[in-house]
Amino acid sequence: MSQPDVRAPAPPATESAPSAPLRPAATLAVTSVTTAVALMTYTAPMITLADTAASLHTGLSAQAWLLNGTPLGLAALLLVAGSLADDYGRRRAFVLGTLALGVTTALGALATDTLLFTLARIAQGAASAAILAASLGLLVHAFPTPAGRVRATGVWGACVSGGIALGPVVAGGIAQLADWRWAYGVLGAAALLVGAVAPRALAESRSPREGRPDLLGALTLGLALVSLLAALTLGRDGWLRVPVAVLLLSAAVLLAAFVVLERRGASPMLDLSLLRRPLFLASAAGGLFTGLSVIALFSYVPTLVQHTMGVSAMGTAGLFAVWSGTSFAVALQARRLAGRVSPRLQLAAGFLLHAAAVLTMLGAAGSGHWTRLLPGLLVSGIGSGLLNAALPLLAVESVPPTRAAMGSGANNTARYIGSAAGVSLMIAVSTSTGTSPHALAQGTNAVLVVSAVLAVLAAGVSDLLPLSQTISYVTRVIG
Repeated sequence: MSQPDVRAPAPPATESAPSAPLRPAATLAVTSVTTAVALMTYTAPMITLADTAASLHTGLSAQAWLLNGTPLGLAALLLVAGSLADDYGRRRAFVLGTLALGVTTALGALATDTLLFTLARIAQGAASAAILAASLGLLVHAFPTPAGRVRATGVWGACVSGGIALGPVVAGGIAQLADWRWAYGVLGAAALLVGAVAPRALAESRSPREGRPDLLGALTLGLALVSLLAALTLGRDGWLRVPVAVLLLSAAVLLAAFVVLERRGASPMLDLSLLRRPLFLASAAGGLFTGLSVIALFSYVPTLVQHTMGVSAMGTAGLFAVWSGTSFAVALQARRLAGRVSPRLQLAAGFLLHAAAVLTMLGAAGSGHWTRLLPGLLVSGIGSGLLNAALPLLAVESVPPTRAAMGSGANNTARYIGSAAGVSLMIAVSTSTGTSPHALAQGTNAVLVVSAVLAVLAAGVSDLLPLSQTISYVTRVIG
């Protein structure tokens, strides 16, 4: 398969002039640090889930909401936030999102019950949506050359891994010293600090289009995704219940209405012709299966490790930092593959590495030996690093440069829809035979198999690339 052309054109003349001189290094630093903080907030409950659930008196069936609140907000608003950032200003969307993340994260620390904490988490996801979508739009504007863009998206993707790595460690460490609530207070303060610095470091940019921004389309899509993700989470307690059916029907009707609006609109939020682009489909499919297979697994398995292997919260955080730390290092170096290895090849190789890795973890939960997890965590970390480096580059290459924030929003929407659906799936599979340590150990094995199957499917979905080419590349990576 021929390599896609990574020589993205510079922003066209319709791109508005920056409100301040471009500062590429400062733009990269601020967007990357803020993205890391957003991901730290996202992954904080992974290690403190048991303490948080006990403090809020959250039942087992409702614990999915403690994990799914943020991905629900992310998935519902990422595409919307990306489109509005392109129209109204990427710096404006980024700064507002960063400040909102600080406030909502601090409010999560003050929550007194499951509902309030979940609402705070959903709001954190909505704020993070503006950050993630606007970040790549800002980077595309600040780095117009192909080489600069590859380097910038590589660093940004590495900070996604870095945030995932640091979130559980910071939350777990603070919880041991004080209380789980303090972790959210610290992360909220960090977001507010970055939000105060961001306006000086970033130059405003937007891509004005003819016609009015598609606010009705944004509202329709947002409500559709909220309905879909709420149904996926509630479905964990039974798919045949009336509330689940109503939510699924609402999601279908709203999505159909969104398609009609986008077809008829003068300036649609999502250009439906993009669905005919192989790169756009690969970007969306890659994001979806990364959420389903990788993010969902490592959002919930730390809780299973604590329950089945007796590892402490901080021990679990350190253990999974092996995975996320390896991912960070690989994503940071993956930019060296630009021009030699296509992003789609990186995606498929990353998925196959993850599939092979999780299969090596089978039986570890029942063995009582945490060291059995280490080889799989390392190999999956390599695969995740390739995914995190390829996805942001593919997201901005799959759309016109003037719609970079929208492209980022579409990619990340798929990623966090997959994450929310995947967490519900992982909880349902792992607890299907009971919640005793023995039953959870068997459930952990089932979860690992499901994750591996999804990853293998992802490697071939949408004709990503011939399997033989992928296997050859994976062999070179391992070697």
